[in-house]
Amino acid sequence: MENQSAPPRARRKHRSLAQELVTELSERIRNGGLKRGDKLPTESAIMEEQGVSRTVVREAISRLQASGLVETRHGIGTFVLDTPSPSGFRIDPATIVTLRDVLAILELRISLEVESAGLAAQRRSAEQLADMRAALDALSESAAHASDAVGADFQFHMAIALSTGNRYFTDIMNHLGTSIIPRTRLNSARLAHDDNQHYMTRLSREHEEIYDAIARQDSDAARAAMRLHLTNSRERLRHAHEEAESQRA
Repeated sequence: MENQSAPPRARRKHRSLAQELVTELSERIRNGGLKRGDKLPTESAIMEEQGVSRTVVREAISRLQASGLVETRHGIGTFVLDTPSPSGFRIDPATIVTLRDVLAILELRISLEVESAGLAAQRRSAEQLADMRAALDALSESAAHASDAVGADFQFHMAIALSTGNRYFTDIMNHLGTSIIPRTRLNSARLAHDDNQHYMTRLSREHEEIYDAIARQDSDAARAAMRLHLTNSRERLRHAHEEAESQRA
């Protein structure tokens, strides 16, 4: 689709590339440059126009989905929806700003994603398992090159939700978007007093255990691996929160 808007603005250093792209595409939708039913440009076209990586584009699309502005139809493309009603269910990423907020989101994820992993182990297809593998490979590649791994992390968890065959798991994950990943808001490695490489290695190991259980179609093991993964994240951040509170006291 032809872009009639002004050339891309200089990106502000204090905001992520993905959020800058979300802002730009959101403005096009709200000002009518992209209308309901219009198909967004391809990932490659957005990458070329904005000078960003595929990971950045995918994370931005995930955030637009979470905001209810677009929907992705697999194998077809991403299409503009109506601007969401303020009364619709939505967790605004802008409200997730403190450690306490992130901990609350992790509690919600534990209640949701433990069962999601168990159902995925029972119901996943070979193609869905391949999607999980691709997301983990992308996550490893991002970590190896010290680039943004949040999008790939979210895609792994989204692939699990899709594998449940229950659209409500997917809907909730879409509404939450990448804001559910703690690294979207916080430097999790620094808060845990860990170097980033060691942190990402541990994260990868936890993800692989979830994947292996789902691959074996072992529901109990998948639930246990997901609970361990999310509980570890929660405990690392809880200790950081308690430490910060004690320093302020």
